[in-house]
Formats: sequence, structure tokens, C-alpha cells
Amino acid sequence: MRPATPPISRRAVPMPPDADFTIEPIAAFKDNYLWLISRANRAAVVDPGDAAPVLRRLQQRALGLSAILVTHHHGDHVGGVRSLAQATGARVYGPRGEDIPARDVALGDGNRIEVLGAAIEVLHVPGHTRGHIAYYAPALQALFCGDTLFAAGCGRLFEGTAEQMAASLQRLAALPPRTRVYCAHEYTLANLRFALAVEPGNAALHERQRACAARRERGEPTLPSTIEEERATNPFLRCDQPDVRRSAQAHAGRELTSPVAVFAALREWKNAF
Repeated sequence: MRPATPPISRRAVPMPPDADFTIEPIAAFKDNYLWLISRANRAAVVDPGDAAPVLRRLQQRALGLSAILVTHHHGDHVGGVRSLAQATGARVYGPRGEDIPARDVALGDGNRIEVLGAAIEVLHVPGHTRGHIAYYAPALQALFCGDTLFAAGCGRLFEGTAEQMAASLQRLAALPPRTRVYCAHEYTLANLRFALAVEPGNAALHERQRACAARRERGEPTLPSTIEEERATNPFLRCDQPDVRRSAQAHAGRELTSPVAVFAALREWKNAF
């Protein structure tokens, strides 16, 4: 019997001062990360596209699953949701504007929920899909952003507009600099190659490329990054920078009169890069 659905709170829930959380990636498919958040003997998982590796990790760690957090409806993010919920009794949270399997709690912009004792704020960040949401846990300094913001990149515009995605990215960029960014794919090295094509004179980008290449050679994830790092090296967050604008204009072959126009040109460039 699954427990009653907890209410959606619009007031932040304070974190206990002795809270001890772990956030770890579970690899799935070719390049997905399913993020497991645990505290004591309970856990939550973000975007479980596949149930099997999550169930194995829960068994290995002797954890019970309390919550499933979904950012958007794509199959590699929801494929394991129903079976995980059935196997564990976990509550399923997801965007109200999308069809999410076994969803118990429909979330919209500005909602706040409590998961494992942590307050989590819900941000509507459309662009990749129309109803895409992100989960921001201030006390954990953690952002779970699905396919909106990637390390040194951003998601494709499958359902939304360039204006929507640019606004969503700037909203995430405004979070505190030390916020750790837990996105859903290991795309970092490919994204950095594009970023260096856009902004070859950015020294921080060259250093990040070296550091991330070394991590991958050791078999380590390049994630999480931080908002500070993204603001310094992610071209999609730097559309107001002169060098980024000049590169986008040169590639597009036309004048770009606003940061949104720069973003749209960069996204088109990246699609074919």
C-alpha cells in the first residue's frame, strides 16, 4: 500500500543542521545519469529512464526508495518510473504539463516539496519540452535540471522556442554560483569542443577541457559542474559576451541584434556541429 501523497508546500522547509546527504550518479543507456539522492537508509532518484540499475543500487546500499523526481516526459527519463514505483512504493513527482507515468504529484512553477527532509523548489524551464521542470535544493546547493542545462551546453529545442529556452537558461544561471549542476547526460567533452569553436580565446574553457578529458580517461563523470563554472564556460549562458556574439554572427552570416538571436544562432550551429 503506497502512502498518502504529501502536500505541496509553498514555504521552504528548513534542513536539519546535521543532515547527511549523498548524491551519486547511476549510469544508464549510452550516456544517461540517473541521480540517486540518499540520506540514512532512504533515497530518491531523478529521471529513472531504466529501473534495473536503480533497483540494483538500492539493493547494494540497502536503501528504500521514497521519491521519484521527473523533469520531463522523454522515454530515457521516464522508462523505469512505473516499475520502480510498483516495486518500491515511492511517490512519483513530475511536471503537471506533461504525461508522466504513475505520477502522484503534479508540479508547477513555484511549488515546493520536501524530499528526505530537504526542501526542493520547482522551476518551470521550458524549451527542450513545453512542461520541463528543474528541482533546486538550496540547502544541498544542488540543481537537477534534466535536459535543459548541460555541462557547457543545453538541450535541443524539441517543443519550445529559442525565447523560452534562453529565458530558462538565464533563470538557472541566476542561481547561487556554488550551486552544483546535476544534468542528465555525459555530453561534456562534445559540448566543450563546440564551446571552444565559439570562444577559442576563453582560457577557462581550455582549462575545463583539460580537466574533463582527464576525468573521462580515469572513467569518472565530469558532473556535477557548478553554476559559476557554467557562467564562465557555457556559450549558451554567455550570449551577451562580445566574442560569443561575433562568432555566432560570423557563422550565421548575419547581424544578431539581441542575446536571444545569438542563442538561436548558437543552437542552430550546435545542431549541425
